Amino acid sequence: MERKKASDFTQELLNLFDGYVHGGINRRDFLDRAKKFAVGGVTAAALLDMLKPNFAWAQQVPKDDKRIKTETATVSSPQGNGSIKGLFVRPANASGKLPAVLVIHENRGLNPYIEDVARRLGVAGYMAFAPDALTSVGGYPGNEENGVELFRNLDRAKMAEDFVAAATWLKSRPDCTGKLGAVGFCFGGGVVNQLAVRLGDGLSAGVPFYGSQPSPEDAVKVKTPIMAHYGELDKRVNAGAQAYDDALAKAKVPHEMHVYKAANHGFHNDTTPRYDEAAAKQAWQRTLEWFNKYLMA
Repeated sequence: MERKKASDFTQELLNLFDGYVHGGINRRDFLDRAKKFAVGGVTAAALLDMLKPNFAWAQQVPKDDKRIKTETATVSSPQGNGSIKGLFVRPANASGKLPAVLVIHENRGLNPYIEDVARRLGVAGYMAFAPDALTSVGGYPGNEENGVELFRNLDRAKMAEDFVAAATWLKSRPDCTGKLGAVGFCFGGGVVNQLAVRLGDGLSAGVPFYGSQPSPEDAVKVKTPIMAHYGELDKRVNAGAQAYDDALAKAKVPHEMHVYKAANHGFHNDTTPRYDEAAAKQAWQRTLEWFNKYLMA
């Protein structure tokens, strides 16, 4: 399928799709409301297909890339769902201990896009672990819509403990320097922020992409240097951005907030039309610089 851009669709349709992806409306509602945008022989169902991910577009680092080694790892999570599986990546020729980065997926499980992000970090010199919150229900099902449905029924408290267990396991590995970062997208961005609350200075750097922010009373507990990325058109998530930035400033926590002009929610995800190449590349470069500053030093 030809790659579409956000500019190929009206912003109202993109916002409608955002509501569908995040559970605000169901598939039938989306299709009913998308009909008014279906012109020139294009159906509402065809519009949905155009907006859905195409994972072939996302592979920047092939699975068999010789620069990295990958394996599936299972982490014990007694306070959560018992265990959580994920993709573990490390540089192939690394000697000695490495800093680590936890990579946290969107609200649909560990899909190929997030696996590729973990491999990108491996190429950049980090050990990375991308856990799958859907482990307890059989793992990412290979289909985004089914993934969202499975995700909707998870116990949120247990899932939060699974991510804490994954972070603790990664940080305490004998081949880790003890420096732990976390990067997450959408739901995963919110998890990064919550880990910063939970782990205190045990999390050395956090980079939430368009993630929901902690409550004001939790935000003041954050000690982790935070770099937050937002798309200018993402009004839903951006509503809490300034208050979080203010709370981090008040707590004297190193932090940066970047808002990318004319970018949508999900602008880093290179599998959908909401991908903004310029914003994604700039945000990723800034992310690596943040991790280099706080994890490599």
